[in-house]
Amino acid sequence: MRAAILSGDKLVIKEVPKPAPGYEEALIKLTVAGVCHSDVHIVKRDWWKLPSSVEIPIGHEGIGTVEELGPGADKFVQKGDRVILGLGGFAGAYWCGACEYCLSGRPRLCRLQRPLSGTYAEYVSVWAKALVKLPAEVSNNEVSLACGGLTTYSAIKKLFKYGVTPGKVLAIVGAAGGLGHYAVQIAKQFGYIVVGVDIGKERLDFVKSMGADYAVDASEAAQFAREKLGGAHASIVLSPKLAGFELGLALLRRGGVFIGVGMPAASEGGFTLMPLDVLSRDLLIMSSGAGTVDEMKELVELAAAGKVTSHVAKVATLEQAPEILEELEQGKYTGRAILRISD
Repeated sequence: MRAAILSGDKLVIKEVPKPAPGYEEALIKLTVAGVCHSDVHIVKRDWWKLPSSVEIPIGHEGIGTVEELGPGADKFVQKGDRVILGLGGFAGAYWCGACEYCLSGRPRLCRLQRPLSGTYAEYVSVWAKALVKLPAEVSNNEVSLACGGLTTYSAIKKLFKYGVTPGKVLAIVGAAGGLGHYAVQIAKQFGYIVVGVDIGKERLDFVKSMGADYAVDASEAAQFAREKLGGAHASIVLSPKLAGFELGLALLRRGGVFIGVGMPAASEGGFTLMPLDVLSRDLLIMSSGAGTVDEMKELVELAAAGKVTSHVAKVATLEQAPEILEELEQGKYTGRAILRISD
C-alpha cells in the first residue's frame, strides 16, 4: 500500500506492507486524512529528537471504512462501518482503561497509552475501541474533527468545571487556524462571548465569519480586552508560538482561566511567569490535549446537526502531502487541509 513516511529529514510516499489487524483491532480502508499542525512538528522533528534513522508514519486524523476485524473487535465495530478515528494522536492506539487516569476520563495520561500515527496511507490498523461510527450526515470533509475538532471541544468543556460558564468572555488565540475555527464555532454553540484573536485582515474576516463576537488583531488584543471587556474570563491558546501563550495570559481579567493547547517547537524554549502577577490576579493556568471517545461522540452529534463544520481550504492527494505541510507551516491558508486517499 502507499503511505507517507518520514525518512531522514524528508516526507516520502512509498510502498509499505499492508497492516493486519491484531487483537481488538480493525483494519480501516482510509477515504480521507486530515492535515494537522502537529504533523508539521513531527516531520520537522521539533518535539522529540529521535535519530534520523527512525522512520515515522505520518498522520492521525482519518475517516474510512472497516474492512477487516481482528479477534474481539466485533464488540466495537462491524465490517462496512464508516468510522472516524478518535482521540487524535495522543492515546489513539491504546489505553489501559483501568488506571487512575483512565478511570477519571484522562486516557491520554495512561502510562500504557500508545499514540496513533499513520493515516497518510491507504490502510491503517486501529484499536477498535478508539473508533467512532459516523452517520451519513457527517461528510468526509469533517475528518479533522478527529483531532483538531476534538481537541478544542475538550478544552472548552473544561471551562465549565472551573466556573467559566456560558455568557462569559472567552478569548481564543489563533482563532483562524485549523483548531481555532472549530473553537469559535463550539464556543458560540455553548453560549460564550467569543473574542477571536489572530493576525491580518483576511484571517480576522474569516474569524468573524465563523461567528466570533469580536475579531481582534494580536497586536491590539490585550488592550481591547482590557478596555472594552474588562479582560477575558478565560483564554484558550491554540497558536503553536510562545508569543501566543504570553498573549493568552495578558488577555485575562482577575481570576481568569488560561488553557494552553498549541504546542510550540522545543527550540522556542520556555516563557517567563511572574509569580506576583499570577498570585495577584489569582490566575488558574492549565493545559488540554486531545479528548475522549465520549467527547468525540458528542462532537459528531453536533456536526451531524450542522452546528459545527470544517472549513476546508485545501484538498490534495497523498502525493501532495509534503507540499501541503509546507504551506501549513507558512500560514498560507485558514481552516484545514485534507488528503483524498480513495473514493
